[in-house]
Amino acid sequence: MVSLKDVATACGVSISTASKALNHAHDINETTGEKIRQKALEMGYKPNSAARALKSKITHNIGVLFVDDASSGLTHPYFSQVLESFKNEVEQRGYDLTFINHHVGSEPMSYLEHCLYRNVDGVIIACVDFAQPEVIELVQSSIPTVTIDHVFHNCSTILSDNTEGMEELTDYIINKGHRRIAFVHGLQSSVTRARLVGFYKAMEKHRLPVPESYILEAPYQDGDASARAAQAILSAEKRPTCIIFPDDYSCIAGIHAIHDAGLSIPEDISVAGYDGIPLMQHMYPHLTTFWQNMPEIGRQAAIHLIDLIEKPRTTKIEMISVSGKVLPGDTVKALKKPAS
Repeated sequence: MVSLKDVATACGVSISTASKALNHAHDINETTGEKIRQKALEMGYKPNSAARALKSKITHNIGVLFVDDASSGLTHPYFSQVLESFKNEVEQRGYDLTFINHHVGSEPMSYLEHCLYRNVDGVIIACVDFAQPEVIELVQSSIPTVTIDHVFHNCSTILSDNTEGMEELTDYIINKGHRRIAFVHGLQSSVTRARLVGFYKAMEKHRLPVPESYILEAPYQDGDASARAAQAILSAEKRPTCIIFPDDYSCIAGIHAIHDAGLSIPEDISVAGYDGIPLMQHMYPHLTTFWQNMPEIGRQAAIHLIDLIEKPRTTKIEMISVSGKVLPGDTVKALKKPAS
């Protein structure tokens, strides 16, 4: 088995320098550190996890709390990309992942009990009911925790800038000449509230009215609910010229509902999604949407959580906002004369 000493000798450095490089210490030159890590990879070096834990009091095991009511698991269009990026980053830094749940075998336990049982160094929490008492119990524990897209005062959060994103998307649609814009938003949550603020900010900025019949609710990733919302909006006394859906997946169902009503996109009515899921970018007509930087959200969550684990005295609890961008497509028509 290749030892740390073997790696140090092959690189012509001390064991201490090799150890620091493999643990991403900040007092090692980045180029030197990368060369050492690459050599260790080539030689097949694998650190002894038990020895590492005894020495550093860190188990190099991170918990992932991911509870998806839609049961899409790791195929979730948004969170799968966030978690894949998170996984890649933590593994590069020498950590393993454990999914947290309600039991070990047939033994029931809370999320906190499972984290303690698995002896995790920290936890990332995504796609859960954040108001659930045992989620709050975990967040309030001494275990370093980072949440995705939900803010607790005592916990670091990585989130997509939903207010800015929705404002940018709505601005884009308005600048295409649209004045009557409907918005099907997700169920009430911090994400939904932020997007509603962005939508209303853009409409108010351009002094555009928003009829109550243009604002409907449908759960995220629930195509049937978004299709029903689209049908209700189409029956409004004055039909909007564009509908924004809660996410790309739901937008597809909304498009089918519009086609079933005998209307064409974008000739008769325009639509826009939200998320920027890669698969949806291959549909026809090309979907107009807002791309959330899912890989960067996952990467930042990993970096910040490991900092909380390894440098607790110098890493502050904070909210990190990640920007995205509008992806122009063919589903939002440019109106020659703005619709009044």
